[in-house]
Amino acid sequence: MGTNEQEMKQVLQPIREFFARGETREVAYRRYQLKTLRQAIKENEEKILIALYFDLGKPSFEAFLSEIVLVLQEINYALKNLSAWANPSKVKTPLFLLPGRSYLYPEPYGIVLIMGPWNYPFQLLFAPLVGAIASGNCVVLKTSGSAPHTSALIKDLIKDYFDPAFITVVEGGSEVNQQLLKEKFDYIFFTGSIRVGKIVMKAAAENLTPVTLELGGKNPCIVDKDANLNLAASKIAWGKFINAGQTCVAPDYLYVHSDIKQEFMETLLQAIRKFYGDEPQKHSDYGRIINQGHFDRLADLLPQDPQNKDPQNKVYFGGHSQREDLYIQPTVLDEVTWSDPVMEEEIFGPILPVLTFDNLHEVIAGIRKFSKPLALYLFTKNKKSQKRIWREVPFGGGCVNNVIMHLLSPHLPFGGVGKSGMGTYHGRATFDTFTHYKSTLHSSTYLDMQSLSYPPYQSKRISWWKKLY
Repeated sequence: MGTNEQEMKQVLQPIREFFARGETREVAYRRYQLKTLRQAIKENEEKILIALYFDLGKPSFEAFLSEIVLVLQEINYALKNLSAWANPSKVKTPLFLLPGRSYLYPEPYGIVLIMGPWNYPFQLLFAPLVGAIASGNCVVLKTSGSAPHTSALIKDLIKDYFDPAFITVVEGGSEVNQQLLKEKFDYIFFTGSIRVGKIVMKAAAENLTPVTLELGGKNPCIVDKDANLNLAASKIAWGKFINAGQTCVAPDYLYVHSDIKQEFMETLLQAIRKFYGDEPQKHSDYGRIINQGHFDRLADLLPQDPQNKDPQNKVYFGGHSQREDLYIQPTVLDEVTWSDPVMEEEIFGPILPVLTFDNLHEVIAGIRKFSKPLALYLFTKNKKSQKRIWREVPFGGGCVNNVIMHLLSPHLPFGGVGKSGMGTYHGRATFDTFTHYKSTLHSSTYLDMQSLSYPPYQSKRISWWKKLY
C-alpha cells in the first residue's frame, strides 16, 4: 500500500458506500461474518502459527493459546450473546416524563480503524475486530510492519474470506500510519506504545474521532511474605518470559518482601530452569526479540559482563544475549533501585528487576510515584493486604495470586488508565466500545403532562415542581 493520499481515498470510498447501504446493521449479516471469521481462522491455523514463528520465534503451543484461542473465544462469546446485545434495551423513565417509555438503541459507529501491534500481531488485531463486526461496523485493519509474515498472512486471509468493502487490510510502516490518520474515521482502536498512542490521539482530535488506546507501562508484581512461593515463582516466570517478555501485561518488575526474598529468588530460578532448561537459546519453547532495534534497546539494559561477580553487577541469573539470533536469555536483576536505568521505562523484554520491601506502605508509595500501570499483580493470602492494594493503587486491571490470566475472562473488561490507555474491550465491552447507544424517549400522544410547564408562567407553582423533581 502506498502513501499517496488519492490511493488511500480510493481504498476508503467503497467502504463508506458499503456501510451506507445498511447491510451491516442486520444482525443476521453480522452473525454470518463472525462465523466466516471463525472458519477462516480454523482453516488457516497452521499458516498463522508458522507466520508467528517466523516473526517472533513463537512456539506453536504458546502461539495457539495466546493468539488463536483467545480470538476464537471472543467469536464464540459474541455469537452466543449478539442478539441480546444488538436489541434496543428499555430503561426506567422518571415520574415527571410519564406517560412515556425510554430506550437505548445500539448502532454502529461506521468506519472503524483498528491498528495492531507487533508483539501479538494476530490476536491484538483480531480480538477487537470481533467486536467491530458484532457491532455492525466496516473495518480497516492496519497490521504491524514489524511482523511482516503475520501481516502478509492477515492480508491474504481477509482478502480470501471477506468483501474488501466490508473489511480491508492496509500494510506498511509509519508513513502509511500517518496517511491513514489523516483520513476521517468514525472510531479508532489502537494498541501499541505510549509514544505512538499520543500521535494517534492527536490525529483523532483533528476530526473529533473517538478512540480506544491500549498502551502499556511498568506493571508491578508484589510478592508478600505470606505468599505461596512455589506458586508465585511458577506463575511469574511464565508470565514474564512468555513471548520473550514482549507482553504489555507481563510483570515488569518485582517487589519482594525481605523476609522471604532469598528463598523466593532461589525458587524463581528453579522455575525458570524447569521451563527453559540450562540453555534457553536451544529450547524450542523460548521465543526471540522482534528485531535488532528492540534487541539493542534491551541489550543496553544488561550489564556488559554478566560473568562479572563484582558487587555492582546486579545480574542474579541470565544476562547473556546474541544479536544475530535476536536472543536474550531470561534475566533476573537483584538489588535494583528506582534510580537504575532498567526502572526508567517499560522493559518489554525478558529482563526482570527485583526490588525489596519491608512493608506495603513503601510499595504503594513507590508505585504511585509513576504513571498508572496497565496491570498489577499481588501474591498474598492476606485479605487486608489485597483490599489495601486494590483501594490505594490505581491500575488498569490485575490478579491476586496470578498474572495475565484476567485477560481470558470475557466478563472482565480489559484496558488501561492514564498513560497506560483509555477505553476497554473483551466480551461485552468490545461490543460496547464499537457501539453508539442512542438515548430515546417515546412520549404518549394521549396525555400531555408537559403542558404543566408551558407558558404563561404566572399561574405555575414552583413549589409543586420542586416536590415533583
